[in-house]
Amino acid sequence: MTEIETPGDMDALVGKKLGVSEWLTVTQEMIDRFADATGDHQWIHVDRERAAREMPGGRTIAHGFLTLSLLPRMARDIYRIRQRSRGINYGCNKVRFTNPVPSGSRIRLHLTLKASETIEGGRRLITENTVEVEGHDRPAVVAETISLAFY
Repeated sequence: MTEIETPGDMDALVGKKLGVSEWLTVTQEMIDRFADATGDHQWIHVDRERAAREMPGGRTIAHGFLTLSLLPRMARDIYRIRQRSRGINYGCNKVRFTNPVPSGSRIRLHLTLKASETIEGGRRLITENTVEVEGHDRPAVVAETISLAFY
């Protein structure tokens, strides 16, 4: 894990890979709970029997937005700013869902810091996020995200 003292110390890491998260299993329960929270109950996500018949690989797949929403959870395995009052997800510049995540798959995050910019009271951090699916050549998600870290 990369550990730094303050948000300003992120400047020294611009252009560098911050690290890789631990593996995280995306379970059917996670997918079902996300479907309930968002109202997206499309059969490819929640109907195991139909997926077994009609989906490549015979399994349901995670929502792309579920995989995207797991970025903060996986990023906490990669880096930590010790002296930070708060952090806020600010948005995304670009997101692509490039490969499905079948139920039961393990994923992990590769994180690179692209920019660290001064804002009032902290830093705006722009990161390149690549979500790997175990056993697959193509990543599931490639996203450039923005977060704010305050002193």
